[in-house]
Amino acid sequence: MTTQPPYLAIAAELRRRVRVGELGPGDRLPSTRAITREWGVAMATATKALAVLRQEGLVRPEPGVGTVVVSPAKEGRGGGGAAAPLTREEIVAAALGLADAEGLHALTMRRVATRLGVSTMALYRHVPGKPELIRLMTDVACGEVPLGPVPAHWRTGLEQAARWLRDVYARHPWLAHAMASYTRPVATPNAMAYTEWVLRAMRGTPLTRTQKLHTHLTLFAYVQGLSMADDLEEQARQDSGISDGEWMEQNEPRFDAIQSGGSYPELASVTSEGGFGLDLRTLFEFGLGRTLDGIASLIDETSA
Repeated sequence: MTTQPPYLAIAAELRRRVRVGELGPGDRLPSTRAITREWGVAMATATKALAVLRQEGLVRPEPGVGTVVVSPAKEGRGGGGAAAPLTREEIVAAALGLADAEGLHALTMRRVATRLGVSTMALYRHVPGKPELIRLMTDVACGEVPLGPVPAHWRTGLEQAARWLRDVYARHPWLAHAMASYTRPVATPNAMAYTEWVLRAMRGTPLTRTQKLHTHLTLFAYVQGLSMADDLEEQARQDSGISDGEWMEQNEPRFDAIQSGGSYPELASVTSEGGFGLDLRTLFEFGLGRTLDGIASLIDETSA
Protein backbone atom coordinates (compact mmCIF):
# COMPACT_ATOMS: atom_id res chain seq x y z
CA MET A 1 0.00 0.00 0.00
CA THR A 2 1.45 3.36 -1.07
CA THR A 3 1.76 5.93 1.70
CA GLN A 4 0.36 9.34 0.81
CA PRO A 5 2.91 12.21 1.06
CA PRO A 6 2.34 14.30 4.20
CA TYR A 7 1.57 17.49 2.27
CA LEU A 8 -1.20 15.74 0.30
CA ALA A 9 -2.66 14.30 3.50
CA ILE A 10 -2.74 17.77 5.06
CA ALA A 11 -4.29 19.26 1.90
CA ALA A 12 -6.94 16.52 1.94
CA GLU A 13 -7.90 17.27 5.54
CA LEU A 14 -8.13 21.03 4.90
CA ARG A 15 -10.15 20.34 1.75
CA ARG A 16 -12.52 18.21 3.81
CA ARG A 17 -13.00 21.02 6.34
CA VAL A 18 -13.98 23.37 3.51
CA ARG A 19 -16.40 20.92 1.89
CA VAL A 20 -18.24 20.05 5.11
CA GLY A 21 -18.55 23.73 6.05
CA GLU A 22 -16.09 23.85 8.94
CA LEU A 23 -14.34 26.53 6.91
CA GLY A 24 -16.57 28.82 4.85
CA PRO A 25 -15.94 31.50 2.20
CA GLY A 26 -13.62 34.16 3.58
CA ASP A 27 -12.51 32.01 6.55
CA ARG A 28 -8.79 31.87 7.15
CA LEU A 29 -6.99 28.55 6.83
CA PRO A 30 -4.30 27.59 9.35
CA SER A 31 -1.02 29.40 8.62
CA THR A 32 2.09 27.46 7.66
CA ARG A 33 3.35 27.81 11.23
CA ALA A 34 0.03 26.55 12.62
CA ILE A 35 0.20 23.57 10.26
CA THR A 36 3.73 22.72 11.39
CA ARG A 37 2.52 22.71 14.99
CA GLU A 38 -0.67 20.70 14.34
CA TRP A 39 0.82 18.03 12.06
CA GLY A 40 4.46 18.13 13.22
CA VAL A 41 5.87 18.77 9.74
CA ALA A 42 8.46 21.15 8.30
CA MET A 43 7.55 24.60 6.96
CA ALA A 44 8.25 23.44 3.40
CA THR A 45 5.65 20.64 3.78
CA ALA A 46 3.06 23.08 5.15
CA THR A 47 3.73 25.45 2.25
CA LYS A 48 3.25 22.66 -0.31
CA ALA A 49 -0.06 21.67 1.30
CA LEU A 50 -1.48 25.18 0.96
CA ALA A 51 -0.08 25.45 -2.57
CA VAL A 52 -2.13 22.39 -3.61
CA LEU A 53 -5.36 24.05 -2.47
CA ARG A 54 -4.44 27.34 -4.16
CA GLN A 55 -3.78 25.56 -7.45
CA GLU A 56 -7.19 23.92 -7.16
CA GLY A 57 -8.77 27.36 -6.81
CA LEU A 58 -10.21 26.44 -3.44
CA VAL A 59 -8.34 29.13 -1.51
CA ARG A 60 -6.48 32.35 -2.22
CA PRO A 61 -3.91 34.55 -0.43
CA GLU A 62 -5.29 37.67 1.23
CA PRO A 63 -2.75 40.46 2.04
CA GLY A 64 -2.49 41.06 5.75
CA VAL A 65 -4.79 38.11 6.52
CA GLY A 66 -3.36 34.87 5.16
CA THR A 67 -4.84 32.10 3.03
CA VAL A 68 -8.64 32.23 2.91
CA VAL A 69 -11.41 30.13 1.36
CA VAL A 70 -12.66 31.66 -1.88
CA SER A 71 -16.26 32.71 -2.30
CA PRO A 72 -18.40 30.92 -4.92
CA ALA A 73 -18.07 33.91 -7.26
CA LYS A 74 -14.30 33.41 -7.39
CA GLU A 75 -14.27 29.67 -7.92
CA GLY A 76 -14.86 29.96 -11.65
CA ARG A 77 -11.23 30.80 -12.45
CA GLY A 78 -9.93 27.70 -10.72
CA GLY A 79 -12.89 25.42 -11.53
CA GLY A 80 -15.40 25.00 -14.26
CA GLY A 81 -17.69 28.00 -13.75
CA ALA A 82 -17.64 31.36 -15.49
CA ALA A 83 -14.43 33.22 -14.72
CA ALA A 84 -14.63 36.64 -13.11
CA PRO A 85 -12.47 39.37 -14.72
CA LEU A 86 -8.88 39.29 -13.52
CA THR A 87 -7.81 42.37 -11.54
CA ARG A 88 -4.46 43.84 -10.62
CA GLU A 89 -5.38 43.54 -6.94
CA GLU A 90 -5.83 39.77 -7.34
CA ILE A 91 -2.45 39.47 -9.06
CA VAL A 92 -0.69 41.37 -6.29
CA ALA A 93 -2.46 39.32 -3.61
CA ALA A 94 -1.41 36.07 -5.29
CA ALA A 95 2.18 37.30 -5.63
CA LEU A 96 2.22 38.30 -1.96
CA GLY A 97 1.05 34.86 -0.93
CA LEU A 98 3.70 33.19 -3.05
CA ALA A 99 6.54 35.40 -1.79
CA ASP A 100 5.41 35.06 1.84
CA ALA A 101 5.35 31.28 1.56
CA GLU A 102 8.42 30.57 -0.57
CA GLY A 103 10.52 33.74 -0.73
CA LEU A 104 11.24 36.32 -3.40
CA HIS A 105 13.41 33.88 -5.39
CA ALA A 106 10.31 31.76 -6.06
CA LEU A 107 8.32 34.69 -7.48
CA THR A 108 7.84 34.53 -11.23
CA MET A 109 5.04 35.71 -13.46
CA ARG A 110 4.41 32.10 -14.48
CA ARG A 111 4.07 30.94 -10.86
CA VAL A 112 1.62 33.74 -10.11
CA ALA A 113 -0.41 32.88 -13.21
CA THR A 114 -0.55 29.24 -12.12
CA ARG A 115 -1.89 30.26 -8.72
CA LEU A 116 -4.64 32.27 -10.37
CA GLY A 117 -5.45 29.66 -13.00
CA VAL A 118 -4.79 32.00 -15.92
CA SER A 119 -2.20 32.30 -18.68
CA THR A 120 1.02 34.19 -18.01
CA MET A 121 0.14 36.67 -20.78
CA ALA A 122 -3.07 37.54 -18.93
CA LEU A 123 -0.96 39.05 -16.13
CA TYR A 124 0.85 41.40 -18.50
CA ARG A 125 -2.41 43.15 -19.33
CA HIS A 126 -2.37 44.45 -15.75
CA VAL A 127 1.32 44.42 -14.68
CA PRO A 128 4.20 45.09 -17.12
CA GLY A 129 6.64 42.74 -15.40
CA LYS A 130 8.15 41.36 -12.21
CA PRO A 131 9.88 44.61 -11.06
CA GLU A 132 6.59 46.49 -11.19
CA LEU A 133 4.83 43.59 -9.46
CA ILE A 134 7.34 43.71 -6.60
CA ARG A 135 6.85 47.48 -6.33
CA LEU A 136 3.09 47.00 -6.02
CA MET A 137 3.59 44.20 -3.47
CA THR A 138 5.87 46.48 -1.44
CA ASP A 139 3.29 49.23 -1.40
CA VAL A 140 0.57 46.85 -0.18
CA ALA A 141 2.83 45.38 2.50
CA CYS A 142 3.81 48.83 3.80
CA GLY A 143 0.20 49.98 3.88
CA GLU A 144 -1.35 47.11 5.84
CA VAL A 145 -0.96 48.63 9.33
CA PRO A 146 -0.90 52.40 9.91
CA LEU A 147 1.89 53.92 11.97
CA GLY A 148 -0.52 56.15 13.87
CA PRO A 149 0.09 59.72 15.09
CA VAL A 150 3.65 60.99 15.44
CA PRO A 151 4.70 61.14 19.15
CA ALA A 152 5.87 64.40 20.65
CA HIS A 153 9.36 63.13 21.57
CA TRP A 154 11.78 62.13 18.82
CA ARG A 155 13.08 59.02 20.62
CA THR A 156 9.60 57.60 21.17
CA GLY A 157 8.84 58.23 17.51
CA LEU A 158 12.00 56.57 16.16
CA GLU A 159 11.53 53.57 18.43
CA GLN A 160 7.91 53.22 17.27
CA ALA A 161 9.01 53.45 13.64
CA ALA A 162 11.71 50.80 14.12
CA ARG A 163 9.31 48.36 15.76
CA TRP A 164 6.67 48.99 13.09
CA LEU A 165 9.19 48.22 10.34
CA ARG A 166 10.36 45.14 12.20
CA ASP A 167 6.76 43.87 12.32
CA VAL A 168 6.28 44.52 8.58
CA TYR A 169 9.38 42.46 7.80
CA ALA A 170 8.17 39.72 10.16
CA ARG A 171 4.91 39.43 8.17
CA HIS A 172 6.72 39.60 4.82
CA PRO A 173 10.33 38.35 5.17
CA TRP A 174 11.02 38.86 1.43
CA LEU A 175 10.46 42.61 1.81
CA ALA A 176 13.82 43.19 3.53
CA HIS A 177 15.52 41.89 0.38
CA ALA A 178 13.25 43.83 -1.97
CA MET A 179 14.09 47.13 -0.24
CA ALA A 180 17.84 46.48 0.03
CA SER A 181 18.98 49.35 -2.20
CA TYR A 182 19.49 52.80 -0.63
CA THR A 183 20.64 54.66 -3.72
CA ARG A 184 17.66 53.24 -5.67
CA PRO A 185 14.78 53.31 -3.16
CA VAL A 186 11.42 51.75 -3.98
CA ALA A 187 9.07 54.51 -5.15
CA THR A 188 5.70 53.69 -3.58
CA PRO A 189 3.27 55.96 -1.70
CA ASN A 190 3.26 53.86 1.48
CA ALA A 191 7.04 53.45 1.62
CA MET A 192 7.47 57.20 1.16
CA ALA A 193 4.82 57.81 3.83
CA TYR A 194 7.00 55.86 6.28
CA THR A 195 10.00 58.08 5.50
CA GLU A 196 7.84 61.19 5.89
CA TRP A 197 6.60 59.92 9.27
CA VAL A 198 10.13 59.32 10.55
CA LEU A 199 11.31 62.76 9.43
CA ARG A 200 8.32 64.34 11.18
CA ALA A 201 9.33 62.53 14.37
CA MET A 202 12.63 64.47 14.26
CA ARG A 203 11.03 67.80 13.38
CA GLY A 204 11.60 69.27 16.85
CA THR A 205 15.29 68.34 16.98
CA PRO A 206 18.20 70.63 16.02
CA LEU A 207 19.47 68.13 13.44
CA THR A 208 20.18 69.38 9.94
CA ARG A 209 18.24 68.04 6.95
CA THR A 210 21.16 65.81 6.02
CA GLN A 211 21.51 64.52 9.58
CA LYS A 212 17.80 63.71 9.73
CA LEU A 213 17.91 61.76 6.47
CA HIS A 214 21.07 59.91 7.53
CA THR A 215 19.47 59.12 10.88
CA HIS A 216 16.42 57.67 9.13
CA LEU A 217 18.57 55.56 6.79
CA THR A 218 20.81 54.34 9.62
CA LEU A 219 17.83 53.15 11.66
CA PHE A 220 16.24 51.67 8.54
CA ALA A 221 19.43 49.78 7.70
CA TYR A 222 19.72 48.40 11.23
CA VAL A 223 16.18 46.99 11.24
CA GLN A 224 16.52 45.73 7.69
CA GLY A 225 19.83 43.95 8.40
CA LEU A 226 18.46 41.99 11.36
CA SER A 227 15.27 41.20 9.47
CA MET A 228 17.29 39.78 6.57
CA ALA A 229 19.16 37.69 9.14
CA ASP A 230 15.80 36.46 10.45
CA ASP A 231 14.84 35.35 6.95
CA LEU A 232 18.17 33.58 6.42
CA GLU A 233 17.81 31.81 9.77
CA GLU A 234 14.34 30.58 8.83
CA GLN A 235 15.61 29.35 5.46
CA ALA A 236 18.42 27.49 7.24
CA ARG A 237 15.90 25.81 9.55
CA GLN A 238 13.74 24.77 6.60
CA ASP A 239 16.68 23.51 4.53
CA SER A 240 18.29 21.55 7.38
CA GLY A 241 15.08 20.40 9.09
CA ILE A 242 16.63 20.93 12.54
CA SER A 243 16.20 23.64 15.18
CA ASP A 244 18.85 26.17 16.19
CA GLY A 245 19.46 24.26 19.42
CA GLU A 246 19.95 20.99 17.55
CA TRP A 247 22.35 22.66 15.13
CA MET A 248 24.44 24.07 17.98
CA GLU A 249 24.50 20.69 19.70
CA GLN A 250 25.80 19.05 16.52
CA ASN A 251 28.46 21.71 15.89
CA GLU A 252 29.55 22.41 19.48
CA PRO A 253 32.41 19.85 19.34
CA ARG A 254 33.91 21.73 16.37
CA PHE A 255 33.82 25.05 18.20
CA ASP A 256 35.33 23.46 21.30
CA ALA A 257 38.11 21.87 19.25
CA ILE A 258 38.99 25.20 17.58
CA GLN A 259 39.03 27.07 20.90
CA SER A 260 40.93 24.39 22.81
CA GLY A 261 44.23 25.61 21.39
CA GLY A 262 43.91 28.88 23.30
CA SER A 263 44.08 31.12 20.22
CA TYR A 264 40.75 32.84 21.02
CA PRO A 265 40.82 33.62 24.77
CA GLU A 266 38.39 36.56 24.63
CA LEU A 267 35.84 34.61 22.62
CA ALA A 268 36.17 31.69 25.00
CA SER A 269 35.63 33.92 28.03
CA VAL A 270 32.35 35.41 26.80
CA THR A 271 30.89 32.09 25.65
CA SER A 272 31.93 29.83 28.51
CA GLU A 273 30.17 31.39 31.53
CA GLY A 274 26.78 29.73 31.91
CA GLY A 275 26.57 28.87 28.22
CA PHE A 276 25.88 31.29 25.40
CA GLY A 277 22.78 31.57 23.25
CA LEU A 278 22.30 34.24 20.60
CA ASP A 279 18.69 35.34 20.18
CA LEU A 280 17.98 37.81 17.38
CA ARG A 281 15.14 39.31 19.44
CA THR A 282 17.42 40.26 22.32
CA LEU A 283 20.03 41.44 19.81
CA PHE A 284 17.41 43.68 18.19
CA GLU A 285 16.51 45.26 21.55
CA PHE A 286 20.16 45.80 22.45
CA GLY A 287 21.08 47.30 19.08
CA LEU A 288 17.99 49.51 18.91
CA GLY A 289 18.73 50.98 22.33
CA ARG A 290 22.37 51.68 21.46
CA THR A 291 21.42 53.20 18.10
CA LEU A 292 18.96 55.56 19.76
CA ASP A 293 21.61 56.42 22.40
CA GLY A 294 23.95 57.40 19.58
CA ILE A 295 21.29 59.60 17.98
CA ALA A 296 20.68 61.23 21.38
CA SER A 297 24.40 62.06 21.62
CA LEU A 298 24.33 63.59 18.15
CA ILE A 299 21.32 65.73 19.11
CA ASP A 300 23.09 66.87 22.30
CA GLU A 301 26.23 67.79 20.34
CA THR A 302 24.19 69.66 17.74
CA SER A 303 22.32 71.55 20.45
CA ALA A 304 25.60 72.57 22.11
